[in-house]
Amino acid sequence: MMRLTRAVLAAAAIASAVLTEARADDYADLLALFQSWRATETPARLDGAPDYTRAGLAKRRAAVATLRDRLDAMDVGDWSTAQQIDYAIVRAEMNGFTFYLDVLKPWSRDPAFYKQVWTYQSDTPSHEGPVNHALIELWTYAFPLSPEAQDKLATDLRTVAPLLAQARGNLTGNARDLWVAGAKTMETQSADLAALRERLENPSIPLLAALTQAQGATAEFARWLKAQAPQKDGPSGIGKDNYTWMLQNVHLVPMTWEDEVALLRRELKRAHASLRLEEHRNRNLPPLEPVATPEAYEERALDRVDKYVAFMTDNAIVPPADYLAPALLERIGAFVPAEKRNFFHQAMHREPMTLWTHFYHWWDLALMNAAPHESPVRRGPLLYNIWDSRAEGVATAMEEMALHAGLYDDNPRAREIVWIMQAQRAARGLASLYAHADEMTMAEASAFHVKWTPRGWMKPNLDLLGFEQQLYLRQPGYGTSYVTGKALIEELFADRMRQRLEEAGADYPPSAFFAELDAAGVIPVSLIWWELTGEAAPAATE
Repeated sequence: MMRLTRAVLAAAAIASAVLTEARADDYADLLALFQSWRATETPARLDGAPDYTRAGLAKRRAAVATLRDRLDAMDVGDWSTAQQIDYAIVRAEMNGFTFYLDVLKPWSRDPAFYKQVWTYQSDTPSHEGPVNHALIELWTYAFPLSPEAQDKLATDLRTVAPLLAQARGNLTGNARDLWVAGAKTMETQSADLAALRERLENPSIPLLAALTQAQGATAEFARWLKAQAPQKDGPSGIGKDNYTWMLQNVHLVPMTWEDEVALLRRELKRAHASLRLEEHRNRNLPPLEPVATPEAYEERALDRVDKYVAFMTDNAIVPPADYLAPALLERIGAFVPAEKRNFFHQAMHREPMTLWTHFYHWWDLALMNAAPHESPVRRGPLLYNIWDSRAEGVATAMEEMALHAGLYDDNPRAREIVWIMQAQRAARGLASLYAHADEMTMAEASAFHVKWTPRGWMKPNLDLLGFEQQLYLRQPGYGTSYVTGKALIEELFADRMRQRLEEAGADYPPSAFFAELDAAGVIPVSLIWWELTGEAAPAATE
């Protein structure tokens, strides 16, 4: 049985112990190597699009191997803990590159990898899941477009056709679920491009030409994918051993596939048990009804932003900051009719604060913007979603932490929503584990997800369901990162609070912990553990 112990850094401890005969004493060498690594990780262009052909990948593999030899030759034993953590991050990213090349292979197995058009900003440091190197971030454009913006967008759109032409030769995999879901993803891109055309006012001739070409290429590519789908009959999971290697060596999560299964099973049943007790406790209270009008929704959402920020700062849960309220106010959403509500709309229309707690994401992004980390290695998003245990773990942990801190003491029925969300996160993550072990198809994982989400809030026909299970199949470890990251954060919180209280007495509120956590950067929790406690860790299973 898995047991989470007081330290969580086995993988990073191994990385920091790499000592070879060749020597590179200067931390500056690591920073220079980091810049070279990031430049090498970015593919060269082929016909204007990133090159994911076999020949292109082989060149990158050889170049990265040379950089890896330099990394392994560094003697980091005398470096500071912070510097050794940066070393562990670079090593993990290079491991991620190897994992992509040898196991995940999104350019050959996953048609959704070729999606370029994004209409919204991710709430995490970078997009969730594998993405190509030529993204078109429509959400960054201000409409109506200026002449300069039209030129830039036209240039971006010209990469679509050559990338999709290349994709037809690259996509040689046989992962059926990824293929079928990827065809739908590209149909969505086609619809997004059509919607973009409707938004344009007085578009230039070059922009219209580029858009027309991109629309045609995307529609034809989606048709090609659907035509090829009947020939695809292979599994989409990566297997237990590959999954465990990825967890420990790329995401630096000191668990195995089996450890995560045990944890998520426990958390799923704990959430359901806690929900039943909350319902029993509240049995004489009226149900928590959703708001019925757009006006009521906006009024409640705005009120709850103020209430939530005041609660978190007045009670020293998080440190005060100028960006706390504005970051939430930009994402309060809007009223959604009952028949169109997805899982999260159900919560937001009843008690928005149950989602505001998870919106720690936006505080992360605001802080990264306002006060970039002093280390270039940690300043921007880590590659390959290596940030997931920290980003999703803190956001999910805060949902329950705020409950226990008393956020809903005046509204007990809202506590039920927290347990519903915890159950949903455990159900979808557990399903993704079975999918990666090829014990479930994506359809079966989705059915499990629906079955174990309370109150029927996750329905089989919701776009959200398909999006989530596709993402977790595309990005191993992401579906579980909410729950495993939460467990690691809670473990770190407990041990760091104990450690600091022994040193400083009562003068260490939760806000001091979260200030330290934020200062470390959005990096794996195991590395934050090392930085905060000064201790390395045994593996999760003993």
